Amino acid sequence: MSITSLDGKRFAEMIIQAANHLAVNAKMVDALNVFPVPDGDTGTNMNLSMTSGAKEVKQHVQEHIGKVGAHFSKGLLMGARGNSGVILSQLFRGFSKSIESKDKINAKDFAQAFEAGVETAYKAVMKPVEGTILTVAKDAAKKGTQAAQYSNDLIVIMEEILKEAKASLRRTPDLLPVLKEVGVVDSGGQGLVLVYEGFLAQLRGEKLSDSPELLPSMEELVNAQHRKSAQSHMNTEDIEYGYCTEFMVKFTPDKRSTLPFNEETFRSGLSKFGDSLLVVADDELVKVHIHSEQPGEVLTFGQQYGDLINMKIENMREQHTGIVGQSQTPLVAERKRRIEEECEYGIVAVSMGAGITELFKSMGANSVIEGGQTMNPSTEDIVKAVQEVNAKKVFILANNKNIIMAARQAAEVEEGEIHVIPSKTVPQGLSALMAFNPSRDVETNETAMNRALAHVKTGEVTFAVRDTQMDGLDIEKDDFLGIFDGKIIVKNKDKRKAAEDLLTQMMDDESEILTIIYGDDIAEEEVAKLRQFVTVHFPDVEIEVHNGKQPLYSYIFSIE
Repeated sequence: MSITSLDGKRFAEMIIQAANHLAVNAKMVDALNVFPVPDGDTGTNMNLSMTSGAKEVKQHVQEHIGKVGAHFSKGLLMGARGNSGVILSQLFRGFSKSIESKDKINAKDFAQAFEAGVETAYKAVMKPVEGTILTVAKDAAKKGTQAAQYSNDLIVIMEEILKEAKASLRRTPDLLPVLKEVGVVDSGGQGLVLVYEGFLAQLRGEKLSDSPELLPSMEELVNAQHRKSAQSHMNTEDIEYGYCTEFMVKFTPDKRSTLPFNEETFRSGLSKFGDSLLVVADDELVKVHIHSEQPGEVLTFGQQYGDLINMKIENMREQHTGIVGQSQTPLVAERKRRIEEECEYGIVAVSMGAGITELFKSMGANSVIEGGQTMNPSTEDIVKAVQEVNAKKVFILANNKNIIMAARQAAEVEEGEIHVIPSKTVPQGLSALMAFNPSRDVETNETAMNRALAHVKTGEVTFAVRDTQMDGLDIEKDDFLGIFDGKIIVKNKDKRKAAEDLLTQMMDDESEILTIIYGDDIAEEEVAKLRQFVTVHFPDVEIEVHNGKQPLYSYIFSIE
């Protein structure tokens, strides 16, 4: 059997089979997440994202493959959840853009579309990390392009792509040592392999099993003598391009006559100045987002095409390290706040628990999305919340590291002035909201809110969902874990002891205010005992307590 051209109907069938295959194996992908906590949801996020894309395709099946691709891209974009879902949507956004004008595609078109998807996905990530879904996609696409040089059979191309995707997946622990430490391959990469398996099966005329696949054996990849800290390989502070630069160019007739605007030429010219480049243009203006070391040169380049408007430059290194900061008013002294200029400003926050939701609302959040651990809101969920706020300027507080990319994608999709504050935890989100002042301009507010993220320490107490070994800790299923700013530092069979040990390690001489947010599994008498522990051991620390009613996390601690 040989297939030399691909139309929209067959491509739609490939998408649907891939979505089904991923859905069947979503829990297997979830199980590959590095952290042994109950929010390992890469498979869930990719499944929901892919399902959204397939649903859109089912409603628009037709012969024209470019139009099917456009609907697939739209469905993925609006359904994208979490980092893995957003990256998946970007892979097929670039893929679909590459074939948008074609009725049918041949083997070379097919291979080139995978390459275009990789290019788009890498641009969407501020600092790509190798050993992830991006690497698997890149290696597989390169192999597909090579295969297209000697074969015009799409089945052969897809076989080579899948073969290399699996080989690249097996290599991910060599690129990201935390994977080797735990003994797993990259979860997002595994999800992508499942998608490619669905594609190939449909091309071959095969139907995949409805039974979940077993976890891949990775015993040969684990070397207990050479374990390294996960944190040393996931340093987000290593920012190559330090200035987040955003501006718009309003085209002027005189400059357009001497230098006609071409979006691809413009994008290509800007790309030499940095990364994370986003260019969106229409007939009247072009909007630019780029991370660069020379923001002045970026602005000069843009000015060739017209007048500069809505300029904003931020030092991301300063924001991230908190070299320049400001003290925050403690929650205990903060009265209930409301945003007075509702038509001017709006705040959207993501929350996990009825009590935390009320806390955000009491501090001025206009719309709170239920989400976070185990269920990340989609791009569409965030867009709807922004629309409901109905404000000229909207700030989105992600409050979870796995929601930041979806929030940024929502900001790109929705019209208006939308700013994403990359809060990774609830305490960071509350700290950022405390820094917001409706009487100040948007640039000053965004700077203050970003700086506030660095001035709060986050602790979390949850439980292990499996046995593992991490950062020198032998963790057993159902152990209670103490997590300090994203790193597991405590494990104990006793929940209260785990909380006490975590607080002991988090406290220092500069700690002034402790906020305890307790979950739906904690009784008030347990909180009273923990409060007494803090009073005895840290008498100078002021304590606030809130019933967050959050699932999965018994305690969330905020220390300022």
